[in-house]
Amino acid sequence: MTPATCAVCLRQMNCYGRRLRRTGPEQLNSRNDLVSPPQHSRVNGWSLPLHTFQIVALLFYTYLAIVGFGIYIPLLPHGWKYAAYAVIGVLFAHHLVAHLVAITIDPADQNVLAKKNYSSPMPVFDRGKQKHVIQNQHCYLCEVDVGPKAKHCSACNKCIADFDHHCKWLNNCVGGRNYWFFFNAVASAVLGVFLLILVILYVFIQYFVNPAELRTAPQFERVIENNTWLAFLPVAPAETTAAGILAIAVITVLLGMASLLLLGHLLIFHLYLLGKKLSTFEYMTEQRRTQNTRDPESDVEITENTSVRMDPLQVGSCSPPASRNPSSFWCL
Repeated sequence: MTPATCAVCLRQMNCYGRRLRRTGPEQLNSRNDLVSPPQHSRVNGWSLPLHTFQIVALLFYTYLAIVGFGIYIPLLPHGWKYAAYAVIGVLFAHHLVAHLVAITIDPADQNVLAKKNYSSPMPVFDRGKQKHVIQNQHCYLCEVDVGPKAKHCSACNKCIADFDHHCKWLNNCVGGRNYWFFFNAVASAVLGVFLLILVILYVFIQYFVNPAELRTAPQFERVIENNTWLAFLPVAPAETTAAGILAIAVITVLLGMASLLLLGHLLIFHLYLLGKKLSTFEYMTEQRRTQNTRDPESDVEITENTSVRMDPLQVGSCSPPASRNPSSFWCL
């Protein structure tokens, strides 16, 4: 084999080796990777498509309201019954209003709202011209100047004022314009579910201790058998069995305790953030920075991956590893 032939072989092997070692950032040289397809911005949480979590949350609220106010609160003794109607009723109504307002509000930055042009496709973002969507407080997708804490959410495809996180349960971003409605919805849900669980547990225990205390409503005077119970008092009395009352109680308590655990965890997390004067996004950014400081070997890999996936959109949907994000299940 001549020296020239050896040189050609070596060059081919080196080229082959470079192709095998090619990493993600190098693929940005492809013309197809320089631009992202245009999309329409979402107005609020009612913009289609609705998220599955959003529908589940509304259905679960409806279930608790029907079961609580239709079955178990009417079985309480006379004095406790009206107190439960008042307190739990206010909490459920407050939660519903706060929840719906948090969904309905458009959390976009003020300058984005001033344009009010959600019907047109977003401009194409060229990664070859700008590394980030937002540079020097100017968004190259929304084509407006934004506030210092604004972030461009890829799910809503617009800049959010004082961005906190994107919540799948609201199907909307949580920012400065609707954060307190979100917080009130969480806090009222925790209190409402907790009190409703107490009511159901009281009815469940009292059935075995002294069931007569649960049959004080005037409609029970027309019921002959003790095993026959009434639901949806006093408006539309419907006969049911004790087994049905107890079975629904067990199911509702289990579901309520699961939701109370998750909602309570989320509430404590946001109380912590308020005490630290941090947003969810700022907390997660600090956690990433701390993790990179502790693990310098992975810093290069994380930085490279971030430059490809996160930088062009500033914020996708705020979802770091679940172990470092206490609200990762409820709000992503």
